[in-house]
Amino acid sequence: MNIVEQLKKHEGYRRYPYYCTEGRLTIGFGRNLDDAGVDEFEAEQLLANDIENARAAVRRRISLQYCNEPQQAVLVNMAFNLGITGLLGFKKMIQAVESGDFQQAALEMLNSRWANQVPVRAQELAKQMLSGEWQS
Repeated sequence: MNIVEQLKKHEGYRRYPYYCTEGRLTIGFGRNLDDAGVDEFEAEQLLANDIENARAAVRRRISLQYCNEPQQAVLVNMAFNLGITGLLGFKKMIQAVESGDFQQAALEMLNSRWANQVPVRAQELAKQMLSGEWQS
């Protein structure tokens, strides 16, 4: 047995955050989020994994034949923000994307409760969907 195996055995794995016996928010194999948190490198790794998961979910569920990379990124961004189930609720937008009507897709994005909740993000992504170019 090595230290990794021993700690895994003693700590156990928890996918979701929980409060340990000392009342500290904890996740994984005993990672104390209250005291240790997540450093920027770890956050970058988590982000990369989450982006890849969102990208895969979008590719499985939406036809991207008319989308260039920045337009695909809009859908991945929305899936990241809303979850794939939330994104799939944009039925008219997805229908427009799948038919290559990016003007209608952008309008559908902006005509939503989501756009009211995150107006700056929604405006930027709608412009990106319409233009097919990265927004800064």
